[in-house]
Amino acid sequence: MAISRAQLLKELLPGLNALFGLEYAKYGEEHAEIFETETSDRSFEEETKLSGFSAAPVKNEGSAIEYDNAQEAFTARYSHETVAMGFSITEEAIEDNLYDSLSSRYTKALARAMAYTKQVKAATILNNAFSSGTTYGDGVELCSTAHPLVSGGTNSNEPATAADLNETSLEAAVIQIAGWTDERGLLIAAKPRKLVIPPNLQFVATRLLETEGRVGTADNDLNALRNNGSVPEGYTINHYLTDTDAFFLMTDVPNGLKHFTRSPMATSMDADFDTGNSRYKARERYSFGVSDPLGIFGSPGA
Repeated sequence: MAISRAQLLKELLPGLNALFGLEYAKYGEEHAEIFETETSDRSFEEETKLSGFSAAPVKNEGSAIEYDNAQEAFTARYSHETVAMGFSITEEAIEDNLYDSLSSRYTKALARAMAYTKQVKAATILNNAFSSGTTYGDGVELCSTAHPLVSGGTNSNEPATAADLNETSLEAAVIQIAGWTDERGLLIAAKPRKLVIPPNLQFVATRLLETEGRVGTADNDLNALRNNGSVPEGYTINHYLTDTDAFFLMTDVPNGLKHFTRSPMATSMDADFDTGNSRYKARERYSFGVSDPLGIFGSPGA
């Protein structure tokens, strides 16, 4: 439906002092704190995790050397989505000098709506991180206590018992990440990089990562998390997370959570011949997903 004079009667009348409701500030591109961004020139992208070799066995004197096999572990697939939205202005509204104010105002609103949609889609990956109905290449949810390995073992990027964000749970997460292995059971020396939290946990995170002494204790102990640089990039707030007590640690494991841009956002306009209306649209195509789940550790909160 086109924007007509009937929807904007006040703008046609003298004495109008201000129009408001479209000038709100917006949060930035918070997905960039979580996802690696790459470009794509195909309809979809696939990334395959490889299995290396197990630890070398002892060769007994006179015996033959043992040979190991390499193989593919699993494949992650990114299917791009097209996101598009538009609006139009009637020919009559244009004739009554509403064109300039409407086009400038609503093209900004259109850009804001597109940006909001992108952030919601990105955050959905984390909002569904503990849902067994949303699985990835290895067949389990993003944060799981049992990511299967080729060797027959598992990796866990979720605490065995769900925990709120505090000193104990954060230290336990750092220790747990240090014990991750590759597909054949070899330690991978993974480390946390950054804490991702909803707005509700920002004060807890500040106390945990930025105070010199331990939090919530009368002991004169130093803050080991801060002193050891356990989370070197500090924390970032994602305002699109829906669980108020879930928290996540991004790790230094490469090829973790990814965002592929197939077509960056583009805007265009034209005039409809039949109606005389002016039409505006914005369009972009992208995907958010996960290659290696070890790119993140998460707890759903207690």
